[in-house]
Amino acid sequence: MLKSISIFMPLGDKKENDKTIQRLSSNPLIKEIFLVSSEEVEYSYENASIIQSDFFKSSKTVELIARHSDSNYTLIIQSDKAINPGKFSLERFVQVAENTSAGFVYSDYYEEEKGNVQIHPVIDYQQGSLRDDFDFGEIVLFRTDVIKEAVTKMSEKYNYAGMYDLRLKISQKHLLVRIPEYLYSVEVKEDIGSEEKHFSYVDPQNREVQIEMEKAVTQHLKDIGAFLHPPFKEIDFDKSEKFEFEASVIIPVRNRVKTIGDAIDSVLKQETNFKFNLVVVDNHSTDGTTEVIKEKSKKNVLIIHIIPDRKDLGIGGCWNEAVHHGKCGRFAVQLDSDDIYADKNTVQTIVDTFHKEKCAMVIGSYKLTDIDLNEIPPGLIDHKEWTDDNGPNNALRINGLGAPRAFYTPVLRVIKIPNVSYGEDYGVGIAISRNYKIARIYHSIYLCRRWEGNSDAKLDILKMNSNNLYKDRLRTFELNARVLKNIS
Repeated sequence: MLKSISIFMPLGDKKENDKTIQRLSSNPLIKEIFLVSSEEVEYSYENASIIQSDFFKSSKTVELIARHSDSNYTLIIQSDKAINPGKFSLERFVQVAENTSAGFVYSDYYEEEKGNVQIHPVIDYQQGSLRDDFDFGEIVLFRTDVIKEAVTKMSEKYNYAGMYDLRLKISQKHLLVRIPEYLYSVEVKEDIGSEEKHFSYVDPQNREVQIEMEKAVTQHLKDIGAFLHPPFKEIDFDKSEKFEFEASVIIPVRNRVKTIGDAIDSVLKQETNFKFNLVVVDNHSTDGTTEVIKEKSKKNVLIIHIIPDRKDLGIGGCWNEAVHHGKCGRFAVQLDSDDIYADKNTVQTIVDTFHKEKCAMVIGSYKLTDIDLNEIPPGLIDHKEWTDDNGPNNALRINGLGAPRAFYTPVLRVIKIPNVSYGEDYGVGIAISRNYKIARIYHSIYLCRRWEGNSDAKLDILKMNSNNLYKDRLRTFELNARVLKNIS
């Protein structure tokens, strides 16, 4: 086992690099350490060599790693943060790699910041873990022969998606194994907030990156038989069943006394050339929300106030209650209890889009605001990464489809929505996209309000992991469904 690991890491902050090199170089398993730099530097390291590439996550860097690594295992450190390996941690990485024959292994870790140590668990990889921002931690140990094998299959040269492409190629034939142990520590630097990270993939400045990532995942889906070929099924609404109402706005709600009134009012202000109603599913609120809804429903017969008999419903279950109600319209249009429509034309715009595009689902665009409707970064979320031809394929890579969402009710009644309170909209969206056309609206028709009661930025690592694990599972379900569809 001696001298069985070659290490590659990005050249960055010299002080941080020095710490990592010093801590790793004394381990008898380490044969060599390489720092990857995008430019020439005038200094050197006593126990490491510098090699040049363009971008650390590029295809060129992956090829350099395959060429330079002359050990059984290749350890890639993914940033220039200082790493402090635990006692016998590298031995543990190698032990698990050998016992499982995994393509690569990764582990949970600690984060150190100003003397404070916190856990940073990661999650298990599965078939549907196709997000390009999947968190493997800072250290990943590869079998070197697996990297070399994958490089021979890389037909595209990416500036940004090289490491992502490598991971996808390896996953087609080999296990990616998580070690649920805290094997090292990372000295944390100041980082961007989770809200900005959450929406980074729709930032126009990142468009070139996203194009490459989409290209890589599309090829992966073709390789494993899960690629969906356009065109997608259109719907002839003239031949569909009759509905009393052309559209129903659906609001599931529990304990939102502060915002539910605004949400309802924004629906009642809608102007349309068809009949619509509002279905509010009140999931046993205890804070006065129920009384607000009752008072408003007394004054407007278009408001249907449902309090379910069941007490085991998540947001998805509340949606199912509304969609299967006899008064639900032809199209079911989303409005969260925290949010409001951007203007009086939102419902009309959505229904017009259904008829124009003959689609089973319409997804709009929205602006992020605070509780007082002041725009906050990143502002407009329009998901322009969606294309009619490849949107359903790329949907398995990104972490959300956008809002507001609206559905053709007969299709939704067949597919149904998972009875959970996170990811239910994404799950039903990717299921619809397997067979039906989805249309997009790229200007803001919706205001998504962030406040202390609902901000994603306040989620802790365990909750974020739980959410990501569930969405990955939804992708796994969908991935297998698409493979079966393609072979049937």
